[in-house]
Amino acid sequence: MSKQPRWTQTWLGGTRAAGIDLGYPGERLGLPETGPSAVSGWGRRLGALLLDWFACTWPIATWLLRVDVRTESWVPLAVFASENVLLVGTLGFTLGMRVFGIRVAMLDGSRPPFQAVLIRTLLLCLAVPALIWDRDRRGLHDRAAKTVVVNL
Repeated sequence: MSKQPRWTQTWLGGTRAAGIDLGYPGERLGLPETGPSAVSGWGRRLGALLLDWFACTWPIATWLLRVDVRTESWVPLAVFASENVLLVGTLGFTLGMRVFGIRVAMLDGSRPPFQAVLIRTLLLCLAVPALIWDRDRRGLHDRAAKTVVVNL
């Protein structure tokens, strides 16, 4: 008699626990598994986000713009959005992304157009779309803009 897994083991452990091979992140998009142009990992993405948020809050909003971020908490978010639109729109990456070796690209590998950058930035600033992601590590903000974050 073969021992069948309990029904909770198939969904609590995820699809891989049920014996389903989904491939590596980015395989469906035609991206390599590792190296340049591979889908970026969560550590690099989180590091880049934290560095960008810190830079937008302290050096820029607090010191350069002389804003009290405790009372005007929307200013760092506006600076963060401006940084994303300006830098991702022209270079394909922000300061934090460059330090951590990642960039934003269209699904064909090209630099995202201005409209895609605006959509991505607006949804990124709402935070929730960035927290809902698919198996290719693309948040709703990336899916809506048809972009992906890849390694440099």
